[in-house]
Amino acid sequence: MSIPNDPSILMSYVNTKLRDHYPNLKELCAAEDIDENALKAKLSSAGFEYNESLNRFA
Repeated sequence: MSIPNDPSILMSYVNTKLRDHYPNLKELCAAEDIDENALKAKLSSAGFEYNESLNRFA
C-alpha cells in the first residue's frame, strides 16, 4: 500500500500508525519501508515537525 501524497492526510496517516502500532518513527519507517528523511522533509515543508517525546507530528 502506498502512503498518502497530500501532506495533511499523510500527517494524519503517520500519526495514526504511530499511535496504534509503533513506539517511534524509526520503527514505523523500517516496518513500512519508508525513507525517514524524505518523510520528515515532506511533512516539514507543510509545517509539521516530529515530536519524539509525544511520538507524533504536529
